Amino acid sequence: MALRCVFAVLAIAGITLADPEAVTKLKVEVVSTPEGCTEKSKNGDMLTMHYTGTLDDGHKFDSSFDRDQPFTFQLGVGQVIKGWDEGLLDMCVGEKRKLTIPSSLGYGERGAGNVIPPHATLHFEVELINIGDSPPTTNVFKEIDADADNMLSREEVSDYLKKQMVPPDGGEISEDVKQMLESHDKLVEEIFQHEDKDKNGFISHEEFSGPKHDEL
Repeated sequence: MALRCVFAVLAIAGITLADPEAVTKLKVEVVSTPEGCTEKSKNGDMLTMHYTGTLDDGHKFDSSFDRDQPFTFQLGVGQVIKGWDEGLLDMCVGEKRKLTIPSSLGYGERGAGNVIPPHATLHFEVELINIGDSPPTTNVFKEIDADADNMLSREEVSDYLKKQMVPPDGGEISEDVKQMLESHDKLVEEIFQHEDKDKNGFISHEEFSGPKHDEL
């Protein structure tokens, strides 16, 4: 829950996870591989992953393990940062890797709110849980478009992000989520800067680059 959909939306908006020095190329370290791997991940596959993301100083900014909920996405179509799209290719189910992702393949010069600073190098420990071949059925545009007018307002995007961040059962909010909520308005504006191509204050179905269905 929580950050899962938020980071997907941030990735759509080109808001990358990110330190100016250090890494300039993606580094992929295979930690362990299962015996008898018969299928490896490729572009277009639906991958289900467990992961933990940290910064250079060791600060953890997100982890699916903390939520006890793996993250599912389609590889190679821009639903995640480029470092994941490139670093998770040719991976076996059960395989574990460490990814060191440069800013250029993460969240770039803008970072992501107060959680990921500008130019940050990202470190991920990932484990592939499952490979599927079905595209995601979630129509994010429709979920955000509360009044069904085929246009996304700032209020609708804001409400959607808040729902993804705050546990529906009233559970405790993590410090990372609290930081993202504090920079919430900035995140909404960054999404609109990227998606609102005609700058009319709304994101149309055509402008929206996230998961959607053509029949809308």
